[in-house]
Amino acid sequence: MSTTTEIDLANPAPAKPAKARSRRGLRANATLNFWLFTGPFLIGLIVFVFVPMGWSIYLSFFEARFTVSPSSFIGFDNYKAILDNPDFTGSLVTFTVFAAFIVPTTWALSLGLALLVHRIRFMKAFFRSVFFLPTAVSYVAAALIWKMSIFNGVRFGMANTILSWFGVENVAWLANPDPPWYWLVIVTLRLWLQAGFYMILFLAALQNIPAELYEAAAIDGAKPGWQTFRYITLPQLRATSTAVILLLLIAAYQAFDEFWNLLSKATWGQPPLVELYKTALGENQDYGQGSAGAVILTLLILVITLFQGRIMGFGRGEESK
Repeated sequence: MSTTTEIDLANPAPAKPAKARSRRGLRANATLNFWLFTGPFLIGLIVFVFVPMGWSIYLSFFEARFTVSPSSFIGFDNYKAILDNPDFTGSLVTFTVFAAFIVPTTWALSLGLALLVHRIRFMKAFFRSVFFLPTAVSYVAAALIWKMSIFNGVRFGMANTILSWFGVENVAWLANPDPPWYWLVIVTLRLWLQAGFYMILFLAALQNIPAELYEAAAIDGAKPGWQTFRYITLPQLRATSTAVILLLLIAAYQAFDEFWNLLSKATWGQPPLVELYKTALGENQDYGQGSAGAVILTLLILVITLFQGRIMGFGRGEESK
C-alpha cells in the first residue's frame, strides 16, 4: 500500500499541461474558424473595393483616355476639367437640393409607418411585411413599372387615367423639364422603394424603448400622443434617426438606376453618377476625369455626412449630449 502511494507521488498525472494544451488548441481552432469565415469576405473587400478605390485615385492624376494604365502625369488638371463641366457641377447642385427634400420626406414617412405598425393591435406581421416588400424589388424593375405603366404619359397610363376622371388633360410626365413633373415620378418611386426598409429600423428601435418611461410619464400627467412622442419617443430614437438620415444622404447622391432608366435620353435632371458614367464610359472614355469626379463626389458625401453626424451628435456618449 505504501509502495503504491510512493510511486503515485513520484509520478503524478500531468493534468495541468493537458488542460493548457486543450486551451491552446481551442484558441487555435477559434482563430482558424475566424479566418475561414472572414477571409473570403476580406479578400473580396480588398480586391473589389479598396483596390479599385486606390486605382481610381491614382487615375485621377493622369491622362487616361481609352486606357486604365496611363503614364502621363498631369496633376490636378482632371479635377479642374471636371469642375469646369457644367453638367457635372449642375448635377451636384441639383442633387444637393434633391437630397434636402427626399431625406426628410423619407425619414418622416418611414417613422410614420413604423409608429402605425407599432401601435396596431391585429395583423401586425402582415402590415409589416406589406410595407417592407417593395424593398425586395430592384430599382430597374420598379423604374420600368413607373415609366411604362403608371406615368407613361399617354391616356392609358394609370396616373393620366385618374386625372382624366377630373377633366385634366394628359400629362407628359417624363417628356420635358418644364414643368418638371419628372421629379414627382422619381420621388414617389424612391419613397415606395426605400420607406419600408427604414420603417423596419425605426420599428426595431421603438420596440426597444422601455415601457416604464411611458408609465412614468403618465403618472406625471403627460398626455398620450404628441407630448409622449415629443419628449419620450423622439429622443429615444435619436441614434436610429441619425443613422437613417446618414444612409439616406449617401443613397441620394449615389442614385443611378432609376434615373438611368427613367431619363436615359434626357439631358436634364441627371444625377452625378450618370454624368460620371458618360464621362468615363461614353464616347471619349476619359477615365482620368471620371475618376476625378468620383473622388470629388466621395469627398462631398464624406463632408456632408460628417457635418450631419456632428449636428445630430452621432458617436457622442450619452453624458456629452
